Amino acid sequence: MLVNLKEILEPAREQHYAVGHFNTLNVEMARAVIRAAEEAGAPVILGIEERQLDICPIDEFAAFSVAMAKKARVDVAVHFDRGRTFEKCIEAMKLGFTSVNYDCSELSMEENAEKVAELVRVAHAYGASVEAELGHVPEAINLSEEEKKDYHTTPDQAKRYVEMTGVDALAIAVGTAQGQYTFTPKVDFDRIRAISEATQLPLTLHGGSGLSENHFRKAIDNGISKINIFTDLNIAGGQGAIFAINSGFNQMPEIIQYEVYSMKVQALEKIRLFRNGK
Repeated sequence: MLVNLKEILEPAREQHYAVGHFNTLNVEMARAVIRAAEEAGAPVILGIEERQLDICPIDEFAAFSVAMAKKARVDVAVHFDRGRTFEKCIEAMKLGFTSVNYDCSELSMEENAEKVAELVRVAHAYGASVEAELGHVPEAINLSEEEKKDYHTTPDQAKRYVEMTGVDALAIAVGTAQGQYTFTPKVDFDRIRAISEATQLPLTLHGGSGLSENHFRKAIDNGISKINIFTDLNIAGGQGAIFAINSGFNQMPEIIQYEVYSMKVQALEKIRLFRNGK
């Protein structure tokens, strides 16, 4: 069933589990994720980043993801992730996305809050949810420990930001990175807990691919309600295709089945882990 982000994340926060957000760039990726969610009996979020729209245009993504969400036997939110412009976020909602992440994290906090508050007013009129970002999650490159801390969200800033914007969820920077890690991430779990207590809001962890089970469990225990995954799912799909070809299959129907199965296994593992057995 198609729902918005708030409907999915509020129960997660109250019951201390997290919902998986999977960026899905085609029908096969979305099919794998929904099948995994249905098998687990758990809600899930299908998403796409603005920078991925050259691979899958926003109208095409909306066409298949919204239709698949409506047919699903579990709650599914369709999320426009890390939207860079107000106009593109509005377009997403008009196309049927039920939530948007308006990423103004590279601006000053005041500019960020002003722009996001404006979008929140419009989105709530649509019945859509808004996730925003405070702090910045960098690419997975070798940064010094001091440089990594420069990106981190602070509890005081987060509390004030939430009051200024009225957002439904907040993505925070606590030591993770985008893409494949070239270093061992040092996630600041105490910071997560402090931000959760200060904001009383569902919190999002970006850069989830590559973290350990212990990372995930501790992040959820300390207040994370949504975890973004793309790289692990992306790699699983590629591995499925390689396995199919190496097994002697060279036509798309067979290759697609292997891709979907491999991605479903990866998504199911994450969904069950994030649920902590719930």
